[in-house]
Amino acid sequence: MTSTSRQGGVLVPLFTLTSSRSWGIGEFPDLAIFARWAAEAGQSVVQILPVGEMPPIERSPYSAMTAMAIDPIYISLPNLVDFDALGGELALEAVDQAALEGIRRSPRIRYVEVRRLKERWLRHSWDRFLRMEVTRGTPRAQSFDRFGEREGWWLDEYALFRALHALHDEQRWQDWPEALAAAEPAAVDHARRALHMEISYRRYLQWIAAEQWAEAKRLAWPSRIFGDLPFMISADSPDVWARQPEFRFDATVGVPPDAFSETGQDWGLPPWRADVMAANDFAWMRARARRYAHLYDGYRIDHLVGLYRTYVRPIDKTVPAFFDPADEPEQIALGEELIGIFLASGAEIIAEDLGVIPPFVRESMARLRLPGIKVLRWERHWHDAGQPPIDPRDFPALSVATTGTHDIEPLALTDDGRTEEQREVVLQSLLASGSNLTLIPLQDVFGWTERTNTPAVVDEINWTWRLPWPIDTWLDRPDTIARADQLRRWTRSVGR
Repeated sequence: MTSTSRQGGVLVPLFTLTSSRSWGIGEFPDLAIFARWAAEAGQSVVQILPVGEMPPIERSPYSAMTAMAIDPIYISLPNLVDFDALGGELALEAVDQAALEGIRRSPRIRYVEVRRLKERWLRHSWDRFLRMEVTRGTPRAQSFDRFGEREGWWLDEYALFRALHALHDEQRWQDWPEALAAAEPAAVDHARRALHMEISYRRYLQWIAAEQWAEAKRLAWPSRIFGDLPFMISADSPDVWARQPEFRFDATVGVPPDAFSETGQDWGLPPWRADVMAANDFAWMRARARRYAHLYDGYRIDHLVGLYRTYVRPIDKTVPAFFDPADEPEQIALGEELIGIFLASGAEIIAEDLGVIPPFVRESMARLRLPGIKVLRWERHWHDAGQPPIDPRDFPALSVATTGTHDIEPLALTDDGRTEEQREVVLQSLLASGSNLTLIPLQDVFGWTERTNTPAVVDEINWTWRLPWPIDTWLDRPDTIARADQLRRWTRSVGR
C-alpha cells in the first residue's frame, strides 16, 4: 500500500449487497450504491472478497475456477440492454416470475436457483444480441469485438475452457477425452472451431460483466474498490489445464499443524512448480498481477506466506509433507520475486499475514514496505503476564487494522462486543489506531451476529449471508443514515 494518508474502509462481500432490483444476490450496480453509503459514513475504501467465477456447484469465492474471469452471477439483468430489449422482467414466464420472487424474498442467497434463472435469461439476451446487434454490425457489436481483441490475452483461453467444461456437463477437465485433457494442440484447435458459438457466448458474458464492473467503479468514485487475490487456483481451471507442466498433481496445498488445528489443513489445490514457472519468467503470475491491477484500485494477497513457501501434502500419505522451497534463502528469494511482480503492477497491495508467520517473512515484508493486517483481538503482548492487548495507537502506520475477517465471528459474538457500548469503544479504538488504513467488517459496523463463513464447515449457511434491508434504501432509512453519521464523526475525529 503506497498511500500515506489515514483512511477508513468497510469490508463486505459483493454477494451480500442485495438491492430491491437484484436477483437474490449482490450485483455490480449494488456495489456502487453501497460505496455511496460508505462515503456518507466517512469511509473511502470498500474491500470485497474475490469475484472470480466459481464452479456451478460452489458458493465459496475462494473456490474460483479461473484466475482471470469474473463470475457472471454478479451481472445485473435489469441493467443489461439486451434483457431490457426483450421486455425485461415483464417478459418472464410465470414460472420464472415465481422463481425471481422466491430468490428475492429469501433471507439467504440461493445460489443454484440464482444461477439457473440468470443463465436462462442471459442466454436469451445473447440470442437477441446476435440477431439485433451482431448481424447489423452496430456500435455495441463493435464494442464487443474490441473487448475480445483487447482482453484476448486471457479471454481466449478462458472462453475455450469454459465452453469445453459446459460441453462435458461441467465435469473436471481430467475426465475429458484424453486428447482434450492433455490440451493437445490438434484437439484444442478442433474444439475451438466446433464450439465457436459457445465460446462467443462466454466472451459475451465477460464483456457484459466488464462493462457493468467498470460502470460500478466509475459510480463508486471517489471510493476505492479493493479486491482479494486468492493464493491458489483450483486444479479444474483454464489456468492449470493450459499450464499442466507448471503444477503438480501428486500432491495438494495446505498448512501444517498449528495451535488452531492438530492435523493442519488440506485445501485440495494443486501446488505450483516454482522452478518451471521461473523458466518462463513467471508469466502466469505476471498475468494475474496485470489482471488484478486492471480490476481493482488495490487488493489483498491471500495467504502471503504461501508465496515464500508452499506446504505440499503428497496424496500418497506414506510420503511426509514438506515445504517447497526447502531452505530459507530460497524461500526469501522466491517470495520477494513474486511479491515484486504484484507490486510492479501499480495497484496498492495488502498482505494477509495472519496465522503462523516465520520471522523472515516479517523481515521481508518490512524491506518491501508491504503492510500486514492487525486484527485487534489477536494483537497482544503474548509473552507478558496476562497477555494484555497492544494499544492500537502503537500499530505501525504501514499496516491495516481491523476488527475481524470474513472467517471469524463478528465482534458482537465476542466478550468485547456483546453490548452497543462495548462495540463503540472497540470501533473508536480501531479508528484511532496508528494504522494508515482501517477496515471494519460490515457486521461490526451494525453489531450484527451473522457470519460470512465458518472455516472447515460445509453446510447450507456459509457464504449465503445477505443484507437485512435492500442497499438501495440505505440513504433513506433513519437507522442506516444515523449509523453512517455516527461512523463518519468517529472517523473524522481521528483524522481519517
